[in-house]
Amino acid sequence: MPLSPQISAAMEGASWIRRMFERGQELRQKHGADKVYDFSLGNPVLDPPEEFFQALGDLARERGTGHHRYMPNAGFPDVREAVAAWVKKAGVFAARARDVVMSVGAGGALNATLKAILAPGDEVLMLAPFFVEYPFYIANHGGVSVTVPAVPGFGIPLEGIEKAVGPRTAAVLVNTPNNPCGRVYTERECRALGELLRAASQGLGRAVYLLSDEPYRDLAFGDRPVPSPASYYENSFFVYSWSKALSIPGDRIGVVAIHPGVDEPRLADAITFTTRTLGFVNAPATMQRALLPLLGKSVGRAEYRAKAEAVGRGLREAGIEFVTPEAGFYVFPKSPLPDETKFIERLVDEMVLVVPGRGFGCPGHFRLSFAVSDETIAGGMAAIGRAMKKLRP
Repeated sequence: MPLSPQISAAMEGASWIRRMFERGQELRQKHGADKVYDFSLGNPVLDPPEEFFQALGDLARERGTGHHRYMPNAGFPDVREAVAAWVKKAGVFAARARDVVMSVGAGGALNATLKAILAPGDEVLMLAPFFVEYPFYIANHGGVSVTVPAVPGFGIPLEGIEKAVGPRTAAVLVNTPNNPCGRVYTERECRALGELLRAASQGLGRAVYLLSDEPYRDLAFGDRPVPSPASYYENSFFVYSWSKALSIPGDRIGVVAIHPGVDEPRLADAITFTTRTLGFVNAPATMQRALLPLLGKSVGRAEYRAKAEAVGRGLREAGIEFVTPEAGFYVFPKSPLPDETKFIERLVDEMVLVVPGRGFGCPGHFRLSFAVSDETIAGGMAAIGRAMKKLRP
């Protein structure tokens, strides 16, 4: 029986990432893992904090608590209460426990939320560069993704958003700190976005929702708090995952918190329902419990900042342009060749693996993850330098 045409087309569109992964496997088998410099995946290289292992150990020794049974689909009530307090303390907004839905990672939160708000044909605006999976999440629920082109410096493209909003616009999906470029939106940008969406909603006679996806907010390199776009607009959803801050992406635990000023009081019930019917059922019980002593903690901020600086030095020495990342573990350089896939092939010749920018809505760029060992960074930057010398003798 043939594949779904939609899935077949989506797989083809995402084939570059799959191709780079497979190429890396081939190179490692042929030349040895130490000869390959793989910057393609954002897989945290650091271990979780010790408190995480302590929490798991404590939970494993518990008996008779019923913690591994079904719970309300939105999550354990005491966990939702604690997470709501954490969202408020983080300066996002005064979240209420009843408007918090625990999720299977940020991906689960986004899919459950999109399922709850989209009608077939509704449009969702994505700001380039965007996380590569967003178009697929939107298509999962009958939505149409609309790319708002990037602006210099990768800030919020306010003029582009204003032009793109139309009668079918249901939501704007933003990602800060940004994957793939590491940009942190400023308070001024976030406030302006809120004003723009408020005016757009008034003009349409209904809410245009804002989904703010922020799993890297606790890996910011500076001392100032990371502004959340959801703080400045009442029809907002704050989406978060502990995957990056705690180095646990394989354990899939996240949350969606709904702004208390939202226009539709049934949204939490709707997202709870879609969490169940999409097959997530509920966020993993053990991971919900393990979060309680870890809210507000993170691992790797200083380490990733040092890795970002080392990568920046290497790219500058090679003569490659890039916007300096402010958080997370990605940088999004400009390709020295207009077609970044051709430059990426040059890098593969040096056994360096990166991801083309076209999947993130920005052809002519490439993504490099520095969530790797210092040895990989040192060897990889030297290899990129060799590729540039061959390109520009």
